[in-house]
Amino acid sequence: MGIIISLIIGAFCGWLAGKIMDSQFSWIGNIALGLCGGLVGGLVLGAIGITGHGFLGNIIVAVIGACLLIAIGRAIKK
Repeated sequence: MGIIISLIIGAFCGWLAGKIMDSQFSWIGNIALGLCGGLVGGLVLGAIGITGHGFLGNIIVAVIGACLLIAIGRAIKK
């Protein structure tokens, strides 16, 4: 059950990051970014000493990570 909840949260975070960054990716791309963004956000923010505590903290970390991935994707695309 935990993996299903994580996938749903990742999908939501990808959608939210897509709206924040005005992403040109499809909804499937945004979901993938949200899932990977949770990992990237955890690694990047954890490296500088910031961790997400609780449900809301984890969502914030995942959205930040997904936004970073969108920004990196845009930089590579140009």
